[in-house]
Amino acid sequence: MVPSSPTAGTAPLDRETLLQQARDRAGLSDFGDLWFLEPMDRYIEASNLEGALTPAGVASMTEVIVKGLVSRLRMVEDIKRHPEILDEKVEVAGIILGLPRTGSTIFQRLLASAPGMTGLRWFEAQNFAPFPGEERGNPVERRNYAKAMIDGWLQLAPELASIHPLDPEAPDEEILVLGQMFVSTMVEGMNFIPSFASWLNSYDQSRGHEDLKTILQYLQWQDPARRGAKWILKSPSNLPYVETAARAFPDALLIMTHRDPVETVPSYVSMQAALYKLSATVSDRQVSGFWFPRLAEWMHLFEAARERIGEDRFIDIDYREVGKDPMTQAQRVLSRIGVPVDDRLEAALTEFLAGNKREQRPMHDYSLERFGLDEDAIKSAFAAYRARYIS
Repeated sequence: MVPSSPTAGTAPLDRETLLQQARDRAGLSDFGDLWFLEPMDRYIEASNLEGALTPAGVASMTEVIVKGLVSRLRMVEDIKRHPEILDEKVEVAGIILGLPRTGSTIFQRLLASAPGMTGLRWFEAQNFAPFPGEERGNPVERRNYAKAMIDGWLQLAPELASIHPLDPEAPDEEILVLGQMFVSTMVEGMNFIPSFASWLNSYDQSRGHEDLKTILQYLQWQDPARRGAKWILKSPSNLPYVETAARAFPDALLIMTHRDPVETVPSYVSMQAALYKLSATVSDRQVSGFWFPRLAEWMHLFEAARERIGEDRFIDIDYREVGKDPMTQAQRVLSRIGVPVDDRLEAALTEFLAGNKREQRPMHDYSLERFGLDEDAIKSAFAAYRARYIS
C-alpha cells in the first residue's frame, strides 16, 4: 500500500518550474529534442502522488532533475559551437548486466582499469557537461560537486559505505545519466514510485540510448586521451531492457554477472532502503514488497529477451569465481573484446585489485528477516535462473 503523501506542505515537483530553473542556471534555453518531456511528466506525476518525499527529498529530487537538464542545455550549446563532437568515434566493447549485488561494480572497475579501456566516471555521470569556465580535461569543480554529494549521502545514510563503493573518480552506471532523461530504473531506485516503474516496462527507451551515445561522444571530446579506448558500460537495469542496450551498441559483448538471488535480493532491498532514506519516508516492508517482485520481473523479462538476442552475444561471469580468481575472469572478458592478455594487462589488473579489496570497506549487514523476506519464496521466484546459473 502506498503511504499517504508526506509531501503535503511542500512544493510538489512541477515541470515548467524545473525547466525554468535549469534555463536560469545555465543561461541557455535550447534543450534540443524534447522527447524526454513525456517520461519527465510521468515521473513527476508518480513522485508527487506516491513518492513519499520529505521536504529534503523534494529539494534533493529538484536538484537531481535540474542539474541533468542543465547538462543537457550545456551539451546542446557545446555541440552547436563544436560540431566535431559528433565526429568522435566511440567504441562500446562491453555492457555488464545482471541482477543487482552480483559484483558488477567491482568487475566493471576491474575491466576499466585495463590498458586501452575506459568507463563513465561517477563525477561525470552527475554532471556530464563541463561547468562554466572549466579548463578542458581538468574538471575540478565537477569532481568537488561529486565529492560533496557523496559526503552528504554518507552523513544521512552511513551504511551506504558498506553497500556500494562510492568513488567520484571510479566508473559507474550509465543509468545515472539515463535517469536524467527519466528513462532508466535509476529514478525508481532513488524515489519510491511503483506506478512509474510499471509504466517504464512498456515505454520505448531507445531515444535515451541514442542520447547516451551522444553523451559518450561528448565525454570523449572533453578528454581526448580516451580516443581509441574501449568503453565498458554497466548497469543492473540493463537486465529487463537488455534488447534496448543491445540494439544501441550492436558490437558490445553482453557480460552477465551471476550470484544467488537468496543473497542478492535482501542485499539489494537493504541498499534501496538506505537510498530511499535520503529523501523519503518508506518502511522496510514497503521496500521489500516492491523490490522482490520487481527483481523477479526483471529476470523474467531478461530470460525471454536473451533467447531473442542469441547466446553468441553473451558471456557469463560467476560471482563465486570472481571471488576466487578475479584476474582469470577479467581476462576471459578482455580476450573476447580484443584486449591483449600480456604483462602490461596483468600488472594493471594486479594494481587495481591490490587497492580494491572487499575488506577495505565496512561489512554490509543485511538479513531476510529484517525485510520480511522468505528464502523459499525467493528460490521459487528465481527457480529457472538458479537452476541454469547457480546450482
